[in-house]
Amino acid sequence: MTDTTSSPYLKVENIVKKFGCFTALNNISLEIFESEFVCFLGPSGCGKTTLLRAIAGLDIQTSGTIKQAGKDISTLPPSERDFGIVFQSYALFPNLTVHRNVAYGLENKGMAQPDIVARVKELLELVGLPDQGDKYSAQLSGGQQQRVALARALATSPGLLLLDEPLSALDARVRSYLRHEIKALQHKIGITTIMVTHDQEEALTMADRIVVMNHGVIEQVGTPNDIYDHPASPFVADFIGSMNFLNGHAASDNLVALGGITIRVDNAQKALDRGQITVCIRPEDVATRGVDADNENAIEATVAELEFLGSVHRATLDINGNGSLRFRADFSANLMRDLAIAEGKTVHVAFPPDRLHVFADRVDTTQSP
Repeated sequence: MTDTTSSPYLKVENIVKKFGCFTALNNISLEIFESEFVCFLGPSGCGKTTLLRAIAGLDIQTSGTIKQAGKDISTLPPSERDFGIVFQSYALFPNLTVHRNVAYGLENKGMAQPDIVARVKELLELVGLPDQGDKYSAQLSGGQQQRVALARALATSPGLLLLDEPLSALDARVRSYLRHEIKALQHKIGITTIMVTHDQEEALTMADRIVVMNHGVIEQVGTPNDIYDHPASPFVADFIGSMNFLNGHAASDNLVALGGITIRVDNAQKALDRGQITVCIRPEDVATRGVDADNENAIEATVAELEFLGSVHRATLDINGNGSLRFRADFSANLMRDLAIAEGKTVHVAFPPDRLHVFADRVDTTQSP
């Protein structure tokens, strides 16, 4: 577990990055601790890669400071910063063997040849490619190339490892396998790691903490569980996992009105003070089994559509019968069978008050079911 009581290993303060009139990063501040695995997550154009490049010195920030291990590196060139980097394209030298690719940084540092050979051997064994040293990158699979790029980034024993969407070019099966491999390797060697990704599944499965970014600002920083269970904004709620958004207004105390129904919510006083609100609930949090009309926040709804997703069916439920208030719920195969759920069937479901998220912002629900 990351020790967040100690001094941060990397400290980013008030970073602004402008490209002409466009502000790519707007007053970003962030602390990353030693041995931590942090993911910068967000849609294309949110600023995550720009922030990574600022940390690496590849695109110097317009203003603000960056400190690594207590040293101000804000204006240092990349060659004077202590990091290894793996790019999305891997950027292996096609004219060099795997051995020479991994050895490249060590040769530039003037390490003795016997030490280079020993270090490369150690690294190729670490990434599971002990017999591939004499091959060229064109002779390797995408997953193997990624491992070579990772070994090269680790060759000089940097204090910081930067990963710029390193798995995006791989197929789903290889990507799933390698994300576990990378996390296990990072845990084994204890290197502080930052990974840029737009893939929420990668971030949720690999990160100790996730930095969710949007339009050049940080929306939320937290553990995967924090981000998923307690989204700080409608953007985070929508970007991480699936979410229902239901626009309504405050009724009284902890009650909100959604169309023709009234439900109770927990811990939402600040939002309820605003009048017009948005209530959110994840499809898997909609309760169904054992629910009847007497349950708190029970709702009678009609199954308008069913979508088969393998382990679950995702149901689109219609509350008013006219399509004006719809939401999604995930039903297991057992539930589908036990309750004989089918399109057109009326079911009782409930919104558990402790699983509801309420925001003062009104959300555009035109794309919701």
